[in-house]
Amino acid sequence: MTEQIERSLVIVKPDGYRRGLTGEVLRRIEAKGYTVVELAVRTPDRERLAQHYAEHEGKPFYEPLVEFMSSGPATFAVIEGHGCIAGFRALAGATNPTEAAPGSIRGDLGRDWGLKVQQNIVHGSDSAESAAREIGIWFPES
Repeated sequence: MTEQIERSLVIVKPDGYRRGLTGEVLRRIEAKGYTVVELAVRTPDRERLAQHYAEHEGKPFYEPLVEFMSSGPATFAVIEGHGCIAGFRALAGATNPTEAAPGSIRGDLGRDWGLKVQQNIVHGSDSAESAAREIGIWFPES
């Protein structure tokens, strides 16, 4: 039995990009044994962010989230490997950097800045379905 190779979208969010953490995040992804198959730096536009965060529209944190994510450049990557969706989410750590375990990206590099929305350095797809949808938004040519 051969496990299927997965793909996941990883975003080094504007806070991580501003802090110069893109290289460290990519280093950890590759050290884990995953392959970066697509890579782009762009400032996210509201139209694509609305598609990406469609399930959160109308929630109190939606507008601050879109404002934060469109505040500057971010690094978008498609990674590939066996179990990379769950593997990257474990590597990223808990959503709240204060609660994220040491050794995780958020645990080592993140902190709570006391802002309206959690600036937690990275995003990773949470399922194969989300990954396919998110990759289609940010890398439509893939």
